[in-house]
Amino acid sequence: MQMWGNLVKYILTVDSAKDRKVTAVVQHCNRHEGKSPQTSTPPEGKVCRSFVCVPVLNPGRLRKARALTEEVVRMHKVFAVQGPYPVVRAALKARGWVEQRAPRPDHTAHRRHSDNLEKEPNRDGLYDLMCRLVQNETVYFHWTNRRDAVNTNSLQKGQMTNHFAKAGSFTTKVGLCVNLRNLHWFDSADPDTFFPRCYRLGAKDEKPAFIEDYRRTACTSFLKYIVEREQGAPGEGTGHNSPSVRKRSKLQPSPVVLSQMINSALKVCHQFLESLEHRDIDVHLETPQTLTEPEWAQFISDYYLVVHKGAEIESSENFVSCCKAMLQRVAQVSPQLDIDGIQNIWIIKPGAMSRGRGIKCARHLDQILSLVDGDPTLRKEDKWVVQKYLERPLLVHGTKFDVRQWFLVTVLNPLTVWFYTKCYLRFSTQPYSLDTLDSSVHLCNNSIQKHLTPSQQRHPGVPADNMWSDDQFRTYLSSQGREAQWQTVAVPAMKKAVIHALQTTQDLVESRKNTFELYGADFMFGHDLKPWLIEINASPTMAHSTPVTARLCAAVQEDTLRVVLDQRADRNASTGDFQLIYRQEAVDVPQYVGVNLLVEGNNVGHPCSLPPLHSSVRSAAKCSIKEKEPRAEKVKTLPKMLLKGAQTQLKPISREVAPPLPPDLPQTANPVETVSLHLPMIVTAIHLPISAKSPPVLLWKRQPKVSEKVQPLRI
Repeated sequence: MQMWGNLVKYILTVDSAKDRKVTAVVQHCNRHEGKSPQTSTPPEGKVCRSFVCVPVLNPGRLRKARALTEEVVRMHKVFAVQGPYPVVRAALKARGWVEQRAPRPDHTAHRRHSDNLEKEPNRDGLYDLMCRLVQNETVYFHWTNRRDAVNTNSLQKGQMTNHFAKAGSFTTKVGLCVNLRNLHWFDSADPDTFFPRCYRLGAKDEKPAFIEDYRRTACTSFLKYIVEREQGAPGEGTGHNSPSVRKRSKLQPSPVVLSQMINSALKVCHQFLESLEHRDIDVHLETPQTLTEPEWAQFISDYYLVVHKGAEIESSENFVSCCKAMLQRVAQVSPQLDIDGIQNIWIIKPGAMSRGRGIKCARHLDQILSLVDGDPTLRKEDKWVVQKYLERPLLVHGTKFDVRQWFLVTVLNPLTVWFYTKCYLRFSTQPYSLDTLDSSVHLCNNSIQKHLTPSQQRHPGVPADNMWSDDQFRTYLSSQGREAQWQTVAVPAMKKAVIHALQTTQDLVESRKNTFELYGADFMFGHDLKPWLIEINASPTMAHSTPVTARLCAAVQEDTLRVVLDQRADRNASTGDFQLIYRQEAVDVPQYVGVNLLVEGNNVGHPCSLPPLHSSVRSAAKCSIKEKEPRAEKVKTLPKMLLKGAQTQLKPISREVAPPLPPDLPQTANPVETVSLHLPMIVTAIHLPISAKSPPVLLWKRQPKVSEKVQPLRI
């Protein structure tokens, strides 16, 4: 009873609306914690001693919560977090921010994130009250896992959000494929040096280009096969050995004409080199420029038979030198020749899906085209992309891996990019081999590999949880004598690839002040440790799936807040492991003038006269008398620029003939004809005294002689 007495004593002493609001908040807190209110009707004339089941409240704590809340609102330190980001919540709370909590989602929508959530520590009553008191306040920091969760157009200038609008130009496979082709407008770098060539199969103009690329790659792959066949297959354990090399002895000799295949491949490669140097323009039209469709069908069929199925062929020792020489010429203009391999494998990806969903590998042309042709919706919307697969990647203990690299964009104009110096590797559960194109071998996404059991044939040096940190990877490189290449080759190339991807899409993303975004780029490495950009992900996963991600994902979130909050308040504040790698000079955005063009000009200050005109018709009174005609007055001519403009811009002359003159007027008077000229911003109207029967007058042609006095012009 003493507890209720204290509560009633506090409530009765409160006479302000704010204190009554605090009491209502306490009731709401009890309902939120699962405590049902217990109400009862008091006897008549008695004071209600219990209207809700609430805990003991300290009036000092309530006043403190309200005072702190007012200070938080004044300092604009109210935030909202959507998604499984306990690290962000804890970091903001430590900085004095208060969360405006959203209603807890239902279990169905919350189930997919259940394994990513960390159990939050017990909330103290003071912070919980403050969170309730800011429910109707303005949020000044939004962190969400979905770009459309916050309408950026409705935000004030001081409100921050962690997503740029319209950033799909480089975070989708289609957008990255299309926009990197425009890199030559922004930088001298070649996208083929860091991004495997890619095509949209649904686009009408790109499908023929892909077919041409596939056929040309089959030619170079066949030449590689001939050279490697005579030099011996790659060593076992590298994972690059072709199944055709191992199977060819088991098959019967095929009817393949080796010399004909090599000649066709050399012809296609030679034509490709000639086209790059524009020498094919001088070739006569009657000369065949490429293989015919029947010849292509025969070549591709023989290529499948020899390279994919390992059919036995005759000795190719006599052709090795010419094949090697042609490959050396192609390598000088094709940076991706080394990663192509001999299988001609391509990877087909849905345009806007993540976590490896729907990705397939294929090596046959008809199989690749059938994936798109079978779905008219995907073909219409250009949702499928096909990208050249890296057949010869760098392997760790014979296992394929990729690298997740984070980077942060804080400003779009001027473009400001921060590179995270830490990253991690993701391994596949199966040893690398081209015998099968199963996703368990070729896709390293953790969302796919975590459901698979590691193969017993995999090297024991590969971790059981399929992840390494960059420190572990550098230790492995050190054991191979290649540790220095990480800082001299891999890291600089990854930085350049990220910058180039952002340069091509900077104008396509909606720029907004107080906006930032953390991205995750996926790279693969060639055997020379050269990185190749595969894709860029928005809202990269921060799940603590392994000890590696538990440490690094927490660190990158904390360091992101250091950059966007701490460094903003103090330029000398620590940015953690983020390194500023690019800051563009500010570019002024040109004013939009719309579709209507505007031409402005000024009138001529002083009137000018046209040259004297010649009248070919004389009056009747002067026709029978030949008299010496007086010399015409000297009249200033128009400037040359005006005369030139009159010749090019003179519109048809509108002639208005005056009515006949009255009979009482002198016969020597000529009727006046009004001629309107449309000259460019200088002359508006000209009145010429000529006869009504006079032919059209050429205003820009000056006559050498004048037969009568010309009346001055009025301009």
